[in-house]
Amino acid sequence: MAKGKLYIDQLDARMHTFLALKNVPVPATGWIKAIRTAIGMSLQQLGSRLHITKQSMLEIEQREKDGTITLNSLRETATALDMQLVYGFVPKDDSLNALIDKKATAIATKIVMRTSNSMKLEDQENSKERIEQAIRDRAFEIKNELPKILWD
Repeated sequence: MAKGKLYIDQLDARMHTFLALKNVPVPATGWIKAIRTAIGMSLQQLGSRLHITKQSMLEIEQREKDGTITLNSLRETATALDMQLVYGFVPKDDSLNALIDKKATAIATKIVMRTSNSMKLEDQENSKERIEQAIRDRAFEIKNELPKILWD
């Protein structure tokens, strides 16, 4: 697990740089059109830089706005705008470790509660504190093993 933990920590550090961008809204027109119009470049001019027609450029802007554009098209358009495409993912929980912890705790809770309910039926109920500790212990084991079941 040490190798896996190291890799997760490295990815977390890379993704952390994107956290500040997490809440940056995309312009209603899409980035391409917003940037193009802000710098005073026409559809024809940007299309010429990409060696495509004005109509094809308009379609690219529409695909970006609709969310159907490819990364390659974005990369090429960025280059034509003398910019660089920056691409990445940001976990909703702000880190991969938090995501894994949340999933592991949910699975551990299911496992422990299933066992706890069986024991309750046999009149061997555990205390709330003992159940919570069992959940923490089981979650710790799951996080260290990172089984595929974590993502089912």
